[in-house]
Amino acid sequence: MRLSLGEKGKVKILPVIEGEIREEYKDLMEYLEKEDIFTGKKGQMYSDVVYRGENVILLGLGKEKDLCSETLRNAFFKAGNELKAKKVEEATVIAERKYEDFCFKRTASAMAEGLIYSTYKYDRYRTMDRKEFEFSVKEIGFQVPEDKEEKISDALTETRNLMDGVFLARNLVNEPSEYMYPAVLAEEAKKALEPLGVEVEIKDRKEIEELGMSAFLAVAKGSSKEPKLIVMRWKGGNEGEDIIGLVGKGLTYDSGGYAIKPPTGMVGMHTDMGGSGAVIGAMKAIAAQKLPRNVTAVVCACENMISGDSYKNGDIIKSMSGKTIEIINTDAEGRVTLADALYYTAVNENASEIIDVATLTGAVIMALGTSYTGAVTNCPEMMEKVKNSADMAGEKIWQLPSDDSYREMIKGRRGDLVNQAPGGAGSITAGMFLENFVEKKNWVHMDIAGTADTQKAKGYFIPGATGTPVKTLYTYVKTSGEKRDKDK
Repeated sequence: MRLSLGEKGKVKILPVIEGEIREEYKDLMEYLEKEDIFTGKKGQMYSDVVYRGENVILLGLGKEKDLCSETLRNAFFKAGNELKAKKVEEATVIAERKYEDFCFKRTASAMAEGLIYSTYKYDRYRTMDRKEFEFSVKEIGFQVPEDKEEKISDALTETRNLMDGVFLARNLVNEPSEYMYPAVLAEEAKKALEPLGVEVEIKDRKEIEELGMSAFLAVAKGSSKEPKLIVMRWKGGNEGEDIIGLVGKGLTYDSGGYAIKPPTGMVGMHTDMGGSGAVIGAMKAIAAQKLPRNVTAVVCACENMISGDSYKNGDIIKSMSGKTIEIINTDAEGRVTLADALYYTAVNENASEIIDVATLTGAVIMALGTSYTGAVTNCPEMMEKVKNSADMAGEKIWQLPSDDSYREMIKGRRGDLVNQAPGGAGSITAGMFLENFVEKKNWVHMDIAGTADTQKAKGYFIPGATGTPVKTLYTYVKTSGEKRDKDK
C-alpha cells in the first residue's frame, strides 16, 4: 500500500466525531442518525462502496474529548479491511480538520498506522485457499490542508519506515524454527540493516568462546545449530556521544532442555526470539529514518535443545562477567543467555544505558495477561521515559516492583546466583537476575512473553507475532522519552 498526498480513486474515507454531520454527506448522515445506523460512536463503521453507491466509508471516532491515537489506529484498520473486502484499489482519506489536543501530523500518523496494519499477512506456507491473500489495496491518498502538506508527507514517510520495522519483526518471529535458526537470523539482520548503513557484525562459536561467553554457550550446547552473536551498530550521532544499547533475547527455539516442556508448550516456541525480532525491527526503523543517535543492538542467538552435551539442572556455569550461575531449571534459559548479552553490551560496546527485550516468563502473563508488557528497572527516571515512549507509541507497559527482598531471592547457595528463584514473583526475580549483569548502567528490562504474539485476532493484530515493542524502542531513541504535552 502506497501512501501519498491528494485525491486517489473514487472512495472517500471520512472520520466522524460522534454527533457530527458533515455537509458533503448531510442527507446520508442525517438518515443514518435518524435510523440509528451510524451516529459516529467509537468503533462504528458505515460503508457504502457498491455500484452507484455514495462511495464513502464513515468511521466513528466517539466524542472528541476522548479521542486518542489508538482509536484512530483501530478505526483505520477497519477501513483498510473494508477496502480489501470490497476490492477497492485506491481511496482518499479526508484529513482536513484538526482534533482537540491533536496536531495534523499526529493524526495522519495514527491513521496511516491503522491502514498499514490492515495490509499485514503471513502466508508463506499457505498453499490452499489463497484467494483471501491475493488482493491488496494499491494506494491511499490523504486530503489535507495545503499548508500542512509538507509536515504530513514527512509523517507518512516516517510511519511507513516505522511500520516496515514492525513488519520485519513480525515476519522474523512468525517464521518456523526449522527455517529460522541462529545463522538465518543473523543473515536476515544483515540483509535488512546493512543497506541502511547499520554495521552488522556476526561472531561464530569460536569468537564467542574467545569472548568468554560461557553462559550463552552453555545454553547452546545441546543444539546442532551453531550459536551466533549478532551485533548491530547505528552511528547516527556524533563520535563519542552516548550509545543506547538494545538487547534482544534470541532463542530461535526452546524445547526447555532437560526441563522439557509438554508438547503444547513447545508448539509456539519459534516465537521465543521475539525480543531479538523487536530489536532488529527497531534498528531497521531507526536507520531508515536516520535518527541522530548512536544505537547498538545485541542478540545472543541459539537454540535450547536436548542432547548428551546439553547443560543440566544442577549445573553451575560461569558467565562472561565472572559471576557463577546455579542452573535450577534449564527452561529458564533466556536469562542465562541475556546475562552474557547484557554484560557484553555494557562493557564491550560501552552502552550508556540499556533496554533489554525478552519473552522471558510465563509469570508475567499470570500477572498482567496479554495486554501489558511487564518491566523491571534499576533507574526510575529511565523507566519513566520508557513509559512515556510506550504511551506515545500505543504500546502498554507496566512497571513491576524491584526492591531488595527480590534481590535476595536470586542469591545462590553453591554459586553466586540461581537462574530460577522459589517463592513466586517469577517475572520480577528474572529481572533481578539480569540486573547483576548490566554493570550498574541505567537499565530497563521488558518482559514481552504476553505481548509478543497473540493467539486470536486482537484490535489491529491478526493471530501471530505483533512486533511489540518496536514502536516503543523507536520512540525512545527518537525522543529520549520526553513526554508529549496533552498526550492521551
